[in-house]
Amino acid sequence: MQSEFSEHGRSGRQVSMTCYLCSCSEFRTRSGVVRDDPSLRIVECTGCGLVTLSSLQHIQTGHYEDSGMHGEKLPSIESWLRETEQDDRRRFEMLKALLINRRVLDVGCGAAGFLRMAQSVAAGAVGVEPERRVRDHWGEALSLHQRLEDAGGGYDVVTAFHVVEHLPDPRATLRSIASCLSNGGRLVIEVPSSEDVLLTLYDNEAFQRFTYWSQHLFLFNAETLRHLATQAGLQVIAIQQFQRYPLSNHLHWLSRHRPGGHQSWSFIDTPTLTAAYAASLAAVGKCDTLIAHLERPQA
Repeated sequence: MQSEFSEHGRSGRQVSMTCYLCSCSEFRTRSGVVRDDPSLRIVECTGCGLVTLSSLQHIQTGHYEDSGMHGEKLPSIESWLRETEQDDRRRFEMLKALLINRRVLDVGCGAAGFLRMAQSVAAGAVGVEPERRVRDHWGEALSLHQRLEDAGGGYDVVTAFHVVEHLPDPRATLRSIASCLSNGGRLVIEVPSSEDVLLTLYDNEAFQRFTYWSQHLFLFNAETLRHLATQAGLQVIAIQQFQRYPLSNHLHWLSRHRPGGHQSWSFIDTPTLTAAYAASLAAVGKCDTLIAHLERPQA
């Protein structure tokens, strides 16, 4: 994949690159700034809609192993677990019925909060996490591998939560993950959506300057995620719209131009309102998250 802007491209009029998914050579620049590296640009393929960065060269060998994703503010494992606890619990409850007495592999397990929960009901739970300090933290309490190829195969359920968008070659990695599945096994992946309503319909400049990150190399919508899965040889069972952040968060962005509204304005949210707002966004494909259920085709 050619993924560098020409000098002319920095003006937004022309981008010299080839789309990772459809090989189109025409891109438009998206509004916004990569928050930790303003030299990068956010571009969208005019052919298929894939969103990517103008360069992927900052992801070098050893980047994730050496905690490069966190930058200079390296969180402790304990604080990382606290930060992800709500999502870990939500994912566990969502998939619990699939996990019971099954062999489970969590790829890119991060601080391993979900894996620890899955371990309580699964027949076996294994994680893959390149970041070395995670394995040092858990020791023998969890079964963790640095590389996917060390995890073996025959898994009934494989998960990859907010992993695919970090991969320089997601198609190749998904093919490798598929080889870990048992016959009839299920792969569940979760990614941020490029069609997030704050980015698109609401066109919120503050959010556009906040959410793009040098570690998110690709952003997918439902169609480009389906395209990626198909290219990786996977059968798409379902791609679901899911809304992580409630109305209070969005109103806060639109009014105050800052994150944190789901905390400071939580009094706005009720279960009924939150469900109705999420359903409205899902109906028009504007949720902030996509969840895909995939399978390897039967031989």
